[in-house]
Amino acid sequence: MDDAGIIELYFKRDESAIRETDMKYGTYCMTIAMNLLRAAEDAKECVNDTYMSVWERIPPHIPECLRAFLGRITRNIAIGRYRKMHAKKRYDGIETSISELEECLPSDESVERALDAKMLTGFINDWLDGLPEQDRMMFVRRYWFGDKSNELAAKMGLSNAGASRKLSRLRESLRDYLTERGAEI
Repeated sequence: MDDAGIIELYFKRDESAIRETDMKYGTYCMTIAMNLLRAAEDAKECVNDTYMSVWERIPPHIPECLRAFLGRITRNIAIGRYRKMHAKKRYDGIETSISELEECLPSDESVERALDAKMLTGFINDWLDGLPEQDRMMFVRRYWFGDKSNELAAKMGLSNAGASRKLSRLRESLRDYLTERGAEI
């Protein structure tokens, strides 16, 4: 079933919308949740929470891209679950990739003073748009989807050290790009 048909089922409040969503995007959502949480049981609960959230949001919201809509919700729910569980010292999932990015992104306080969130998002999107496709894919896979460095290296045909160097250069490039545009790092 295509996305428009799935969205129509949500508008009709037809519970088969959830089944159709799971059939088409369940693996995608599960991958995002697993990369961030690293625990199958928690990832599955996260995906179920995603479906509940989508059920509550459609209608009135009509997503332009159902895949992106689901990915964002899944990621946000997984990060929330991670933070809750991390407070109990149970996970090490996304902590490494988040700490890597802290060195090149402005703090929340600096963002509020220097740039509003929409402006920062625009800068990051512009920076990503200027990257070669492989670099962009590598950066997004690591810092959006939460892929492990060694898994990412294998997917990209790089050594672990090569992937680490590439990610380091990308973070440095992002930091420089944002600094040039007035963001305080």
